[in-house]
Amino acid sequence: MNFDISHLLDAWDYQAGQIVVRKFKGKDGKEKIQLRVDLGILQMNLVGRPDGKQPCGHESLLEHFESRLAKHRAVHDNDEGFKLTPEDCAKLQQEAIQYHHRYICLFQLKEFDAVLRDTQRNIKVFDFVEKFAEHPELAWALQQLRPQLLMMQIRALGSKKLEAEDFEGAIASVEEGLEEIRAFYREHGRSDLIEQSGEIHSLEGWIQELRTARPLSEKEKLEHALQDAVRREDYEKAAAVRDALRSLEKR
Repeated sequence: MNFDISHLLDAWDYQAGQIVVRKFKGKDGKEKIQLRVDLGILQMNLVGRPDGKQPCGHESLLEHFESRLAKHRAVHDNDEGFKLTPEDCAKLQQEAIQYHHRYICLFQLKEFDAVLRDTQRNIKVFDFVEKFAEHPELAWALQQLRPQLLMMQIRALGSKKLEAEDFEGAIASVEEGLEEIRAFYREHGRSDLIEQSGEIHSLEGWIQELRTARPLSEKEKLEHALQDAVRREDYEKAAAVRDALRSLEKR
């Protein structure tokens, strides 16, 4: 066998600072994603666990541990005594990183529903580990990644609304998401990180862009026209615009 993939790399240049992604159908008939990185190409399945494996016969390790929990509950009638070892947590974190790579690629491909699917899946992992990890520090190793995950989820949701030309909905989604990230830091006693958060700064910048790009409502257009008429001392025009505003408010 010829293991050299130089011809693939030569035909697809790496671009520093950019996420270069493509989607295609593999020989097995399944859709796949490839990510060009500096040292090669990462390939992942579009659906299911990104590497295509089925640990212990389940779609992912999360489903495997959820199955173990269900069996524990069937025997003990509660969750008491069910714990994730450091090794379990490390494996779940490694798997979550696979999904992280995939939802970054999916966002680049504008597959926003799939981004929401994978980010929500990782949130389930974070919550599962936080509840059942043997030691709190094991849970924090994942939890500290939550702001980045939430930012991607918020961007995907906001982008979906923008595709539907729902600027108000997009802005509302970002505002709600920002508060969720701030609440995360407060709940974990790290309010000091709110001002330093790159995710918060990024979303705050995006929301300003959205507000600037948002089309004006009919009322806002009239209010701007009124301000312009007053500035130009065109009082006849100002009176007409005021009448139009009153009529609009009575509808």
